Amino acid sequence: MRSLMVTSIGVTCAAALTLPLAAPALSAPVPHASSARPPSAAPQSPGAGPPAAPATPAAPAGSAPTGSTPTDSRTAPAGEPDDSGEPDDRSAGVAGSTQSLPLERLAASSDRSAAPAPGRGLDRRTTRPFSLVGVVWDDAEAELHGTVQVRTRAAGGERWSDWQDVETHNDEHAADLGSDERASGAVRGSTAPLWVGASDGVEVRVHPEAADEEGRSIVVRLPEGLRLELVDPGPDPATESVPAGQAGAVPGGRTSATPASLPVRPGPPPAGTAAVVPETLTAASAAASAVNAEFAPLGASLIPAMTQAETAEAAAEAAEEAVGAKPYIGPRPGIITRKGWGADEKLRERNFAYTKTVKAAFVHHSATGNNYTCKQAPSVLRSIYRYHVKSSGWRDFGYNFAVDKCGNIYEGRAGGVSRAVLGAHTLGFNTNTMGIAVLGSYSSTNPPAAAVTAVAKLTAWKLGLFGRNPKGKVTLVSGGSNKYAKGKKVKMNVISGHRDGFATECPGARLYKKLGTARTSSAHLQGR
Repeated sequence: MRSLMVTSIGVTCAAALTLPLAAPALSAPVPHASSARPPSAAPQSPGAGPPAAPATPAAPAGSAPTGSTPTDSRTAPAGEPDDSGEPDDRSAGVAGSTQSLPLERLAASSDRSAAPAPGRGLDRRTTRPFSLVGVVWDDAEAELHGTVQVRTRAAGGERWSDWQDVETHNDEHAADLGSDERASGAVRGSTAPLWVGASDGVEVRVHPEAADEEGRSIVVRLPEGLRLELVDPGPDPATESVPAGQAGAVPGGRTSATPASLPVRPGPPPAGTAAVVPETLTAASAAASAVNAEFAPLGASLIPAMTQAETAEAAAEAAEEAVGAKPYIGPRPGIITRKGWGADEKLRERNFAYTKTVKAAFVHHSATGNNYTCKQAPSVLRSIYRYHVKSSGWRDFGYNFAVDKCGNIYEGRAGGVSRAVLGAHTLGFNTNTMGIAVLGSYSSTNPPAAAVTAVAKLTAWKLGLFGRNPKGKVTLVSGGSNKYAKGKKVKMNVISGHRDGFATECPGARLYKKLGTARTSSAHLQGR
């Protein structure tokens, strides 16, 4: 099923964007060498305005020196090329930066009787600051069969971490095969990203796994074009801080822009709902905010929570045929917007992509590790976002929503929190579903109760908008995965784990075991 594509500067904010912006336009971001996306040729909605301007020609992302450790690399001037000749994108009006370093053949073992090491990697080196790492390669269809390990040095210090494993099987988190996003020519193969905290030194090693073929041990070849990606999320946005677990709370109560009776509309918002563009918003930021205009003012960092009665009333008003009937919908939880966590809207593709409905929710873990604080969660999100777009070549952040260990809920892929936004989270099952990533790794660690509760609250509201029972079943059609062939009809839980649609460990055994609790709680919040 082809997704409905509409421009981000659509009918919602067409009037708003005709107003002059006080802030001068920022220069375009410098794309990754292989991740510059061609302008979308998809049809636009009536009244959406002119097509987006063609993308700026691609230029390679900045790379740190690959030779001996320099003493001045910690303070390399922004925008100047390094020894590889590749420019740094920190000066292009883009929050954060990405260093992309080609991996080298690992040195032979010191044991003269051993064969040369077949792996690739980088010796210890000083780099510009970064907080998240990952490895990418040229062919998105190629898999990395092997191990990836990194160790890093804490920024400004001399202490090196122990070796940490990076999750190599990440292809199950991606746009569906045959989709416009997957066929863009920008998508790369990639590992899961790993959050390492503020660092300025790195060492990496990638070893292929050995396979047995008719009693003989063979080494599986590594993919071509292996590169280490070092992501700096940039500074936190200057927004109001949010107490742990209280995302969306607004001091003093509801604002006049979000009355309890305001309808919840799963479809595109009506024309004219956005009238004023705050001076600090660019056109791209205004567009990403305007699709949530029925919930919060333009440029808001938080979408405030509503009670169940207020949410039910709004849902009934939105669906005229349902007036008089009891809607099964949970109270709208507070949601930190993309503006709230500091998403740089210049990174993503300008168009939004929608499907027809939301039939199910897939729960994931981000596999980025658990060594983050809730205060750092926005930085983790900005890093994942940059890794998904600049390093992996996706159109936007892959998941529709994210949840941190304190239970805060975050808007993910742009397009509107109440709408059926097409994500890139569950290969084969992105159409008519939503993806929720719980930040962390939960294969051997129990997810915090606050995170499981947040998943229940979010699904009770979002699935309720589309009439879904969190404890029910639904039939989905596979777009093709390693578990279900393309076109196969599959009966699943309305709240499923990633592993239900793809042969993967995601969302981790410990989180997967908690999905029953989430389903029960979600249904209860809906009044079932």
